Amino acid sequence: MTVGRALVICHSAHEGAGRVGQRLRERGYEVDAFIVVSDPATPLCHESFPEVAPYDIIATMGAPWSVYDTGTIGTWITRELDLLRDAHTRGVPILGVCFGAQALAAALGGTVSRAPRPEIGWHYVETDASWISSGPWFQWHSDRFTLPAGATELARSPLASQAFRCRRSLGVQFHPEVDGDIVRDWLDGRQRSDDEFVAAGADPVAICADASAMVEMSLPAADRLVDGFLAFVAAD
Repeated sequence: MTVGRALVICHSAHEGAGRVGQRLRERGYEVDAFIVVSDPATPLCHESFPEVAPYDIIATMGAPWSVYDTGTIGTWITRELDLLRDAHTRGVPILGVCFGAQALAAALGGTVSRAPRPEIGWHYVETDASWISSGPWFQWHSDRFTLPAGATELARSPLASQAFRCRRSLGVQFHPEVDGDIVRDWLDGRQRSDDEFVAAGADPVAICADASAMVEMSLPAADRLVDGFLAFVAAD
């Protein structure tokens, strides 16, 4: 039985909904994906973003760019921030993941800036919410956000806020959507420089080798996070 419609904003074909989309389908949502950029090597989009009105939930996923990197991604980030702001104002629940969490924070009045160093690989977080596992979670980011006014931090690491809630919106800095294939795809086709891995003290070969075991632990946690989002954020 379909309980509603979910819009998933995928910033490229490599940043899909993964386990998050699958869990939404298992919970009865019809999931529509909007792919912003067809070719990550040319990250421009002149297409209008979907209207908010038909959707009961919006999820916005990761990306290899920065929210403030308008010189590279052009004006589409402004259109996305407008969509997220509109959805939040209407009370449409939003789940932001990594870049999506940073975009959500920026749309609601927070800031996004470079972190002291990247977080890449499998990491644990400190969490205040019973439905947000401490990990391991896959991370791959060089930026961090400040909380919007009225938001509550739900999880953190020494480098960055890892989860926040603002009314019916939830942002998580880590990647609950990944499985082993997604991790390997990102590592094989990565556009970011090896300097980022050096700065993070991360070894892509080791990350890839650990993927299967780590995903086995993280997938149940991903389901619990989506369920918690639906029960404690979206339904509030």
